[in-house]
Amino acid sequence: MYIEINEKQLKSRSGALPIAEEDEIARKMAMLIEGELGESGPARAAAKFGFSRQRYFQLRSLFLEEGAIALLSKKRGPKSPYRRKPEVVCQIVRHRFLDPEASTEVIAQKMRQCGFPISKRTVDRVIAAFGLQKKTLSVSPASPGTLSRHLSHPAKKQARKGRSPQR
Repeated sequence: MYIEINEKQLKSRSGALPIAEEDEIARKMAMLIEGELGESGPARAAAKFGFSRQRYFQLRSLFLEEGAIALLSKKRGPKSPYRRKPEVVCQIVRHRFLDPEASTEVIAQKMRQCGFPISKRTVDRVIAAFGLQKKTLSVSPASPGTLSRHLSHPAKKQARKGRSPQR
């Protein structure tokens, strides 16, 4: 039985089975079939499908251990917030309520003294997430008549009657 395998389809003399671009399990499975059963070998199969030789063998090991579902890529990066653990967040909120006038730099310093390695920026983010920023006083908009009284230099004066404007 002859089967031609590429990243778009599995093809034989009797028909073809398409592989969707977004179906990464099928693509990786086709690469493993090509590498294990084909004549070109693992390195060429990996290159043909856009993977390195090392990644080919990683995927092969995953497939042999856990099956086809292991070929699905997992979420990258940290799985939990590294600095903002629930205990740290609670302590930051606690410090904000104990001393509402304390700056975020002071709160960060207190947290570091308690053994939590944290930056001012992280404290800023926690406080912003909970809406605990310091309140600012709102100033009512001034009316146009009151605005001219508070200017340091007077507005343009009216021309006097009977005189020509000064240059």
